[in-house]
Amino acid sequence: MRSSDVVVILFLLAGAGASIRWKKLTPAAALTGALLGAAIYAGGGYPGLLFLALFFILGTAATSWKKIEKLSVTGNAGHESTRRPGQVIANAGVAAIAGILALLLPGNKPLFLLLMAASLSSATADTLASELGMVYGRRFYHLLTLKPDTRGLDGVISIEGLLFGIAGSALIATAYALTTTRDLRPIAIIILAGTAGNLVDSLLGALFERKGLLSNDLVNFLNTLSAALLAALLAL
Repeated sequence: MRSSDVVVILFLLAGAGASIRWKKLTPAAALTGALLGAAIYAGGGYPGLLFLALFFILGTAATSWKKIEKLSVTGNAGHESTRRPGQVIANAGVAAIAGILALLLPGNKPLFLLLMAASLSSATADTLASELGMVYGRRFYHLLTLKPDTRGLDGVISIEGLLFGIAGSALIATAYALTTTRDLRPIAIIILAGTAGNLVDSLLGALFERKGLLSNDLVNFLNTLSAALLAALLAL
């Protein structure tokens, strides 16, 4: 094992400990996050670790922002500030799978790194759109009918939330550009895939989650998976 790998492992363990200490993750969720982070690093190296760190920092900050106000919002149970293992897997599981595939199939590592960035771009977009759109959105609409609807309910969006989501995707794409390539095509793919994944989340929320047919964790996993699949389609 290289000394740099030991440093990364210590970094992940320290992050897990800090997350427990600050009540951002339950102990089980922190351990899950460390394991997923290790898989992401194993296949994606430092770029993958940077994507994950950006998602976690941005998501944690957005979730904590005006927390008291958001606790009173109807239908906001899926956005509690202390995350459980299922929520960690839902957001970073696809990226971890991409990391494992990159490790097993090193010849396709650039593609899997793109999919990793796309999935975390979607997770970031969804979190920022939900958490900040809930606070700063002025008008809220049901995604399918485009009729006014209640803030915080599944399948409800706002223009402000969508813009926050696009900004989140752009930040992941910027990290990809700084660490991997500055070619505009993959950068555009990451932003597009992240935004599409965010909308898939709202679509699934409107069609299934609101009716109790899908859990919030499964919806989040599917939105990151859809972003990765779209990125693969656009890249190939």
